[in-house]
Amino acid sequence: MASTDKIEAIPYFPTGNENDNRERDKNDDDGVCNDNKCDENDCDTNNQKQHQQTPPQQIPVTILTGFLGSGKTTLLNHILRDQTHGMKFAIIENEFGEVGVDEELIFAGENVGEELIEVMNGCICCTVRGDLIKALKNLYVEKRGKFDSIIIETTGLADPAPVCQTFFMDDDIKNMYKLDCVVTVVDAMHILERLREEKPEGVENEAVEQVCFSDKILLNKVDLVKCDKDNRLDEIERELHVLNPSAPIQRTLYGKINPKDILNVEAFELKRVLEFDPEFLDEDQEHQHDATVSSVAVKVEGEVNISLLESWIRRLIMEDGANLYRYKGVIAVKDMNKKFVFQGVGMTFLGEFDKEFHWKENEVRESRFIFIGKHLDHKFYREGFLKCLTPKEGEIVLRFPVGTVVEVNIGVYQQGTVLKQWDKGNAYLIEVEGPPKTNVWAPIDHDVYIRSVGSPKEYAEQA
Repeated sequence: MASTDKIEAIPYFPTGNENDNRERDKNDDDGVCNDNKCDENDCDTNNQKQHQQTPPQQIPVTILTGFLGSGKTTLLNHILRDQTHGMKFAIIENEFGEVGVDEELIFAGENVGEELIEVMNGCICCTVRGDLIKALKNLYVEKRGKFDSIIIETTGLADPAPVCQTFFMDDDIKNMYKLDCVVTVVDAMHILERLREEKPEGVENEAVEQVCFSDKILLNKVDLVKCDKDNRLDEIERELHVLNPSAPIQRTLYGKINPKDILNVEAFELKRVLEFDPEFLDEDQEHQHDATVSSVAVKVEGEVNISLLESWIRRLIMEDGANLYRYKGVIAVKDMNKKFVFQGVGMTFLGEFDKEFHWKENEVRESRFIFIGKHLDHKFYREGFLKCLTPKEGEIVLRFPVGTVVEVNIGVYQQGTVLKQWDKGNAYLIEVEGPPKTNVWAPIDHDVYIRSVGSPKEYAEQA
């Protein structure tokens, strides 16, 4: 849980006139008058004590930005797991779609309590900017003292300029917080493609804006870039420096850095921003996103057949990979206590049962995903995902009871015995007679995977 230590107030030391009775200056450190001749209600010292106000303490804010799939949440979790900085955080998490996934992936450990995580769905630089101001004020008024700093992770499609502007245009926010550092995480494998992408007239390139507004750039995923004779990493750094000559660049793997490199560094300089964007403090500035980019998301109570899900995602990658900016999901799989977490960028997909994220005892087992990209067929994506759900008990009666001898397709059909129904989201667990003798799953109850002995051979060539 977050610390409840109070913020220490600055001691008050009253000053007096040289003609005042010097005995009056012999006061305790707490400002209480010790002069017995003073009337308590009339004493200037006591009145000053009662009306003193502790100057507001500005709380530092770090903004994590970067295009979709660059590794912002991985960096955030690295900071939250780190035990060396000794800081407590409030987190504001922003997601582009109507279904949140990253909120399931934030490591709420000792450095942040669940009550200090705010989630906003929608683009933080435009549609939910008012919600950001409200969240910041609520955190300061209601939970100040429980955290030392705020970290805001923006959606990968956010322009950081309006987010930064929030800390200078609202007087209350300006007094409560100070913008400490804008950290931009860039994906070494895809950043050049993103920076060079041509946008329709009047539409901004978010990846360019994110680099320009950064105080520190983390060149992430450098292990995925092959350093050939032209040294691609040096080429990337040269292009980043053209856009932002003053921001230092640090190469990283999996977002692993010393948190002290980006926390409480007082790196944000309003003067620098005004030099390249003189209209930064103009409240009437407008920005336009690419209308061809959208998100499709699903959240449903239920468990997923993991074999079908992986097959479905492979098909999506083959057909839409070039248009997929980002996709991620947290999935409940039958009989598995760990959450299955998948994510990807373009053609690169990774999915695993994550040891850090388990289903709690009374937690609703629901599955959710979001895909962000260009020209997405929303209906196709939603229906495809729903077909990967495991039927609830009683909804489907399986054809083969435990102990039935069947034929199972493992490239060719071989005889085996049904050991279990509904094993880890799969319709059947079957022991194949071999050789070699082994156990396999039939993900669904269909002849392409499992059939009666002696059935027609129409599915023999399908795996």
